[in-house]
Amino acid sequence: MKQCAICGKGSQMQGQRRLLRGHYNPVNWSRKQPNLQWAKVNGKRVRICTQCMRTQAKAPAKNKIPAKAAA
Repeated sequence: MKQCAICGKGSQMQGQRRLLRGHYNPVNWSRKQPNLQWAKVNGKRVRICTQCMRTQAKAPAKNKIPAKAAA
């Protein structure tokens, strides 16, 4: 299936408009597919989108508030 296994992102229909002598000419619709790549998630090989790959590769957020020194 052409759908991300994590976020569920799938295909979208997208139209294109071209300028033709001062009038917009709507052209036929085309289907745009997400950028899916094979990756291992929890030991299984699945197809996920590149945004999910980047999110998984990112280090977990650290606590940005400095701890108060004990007095």
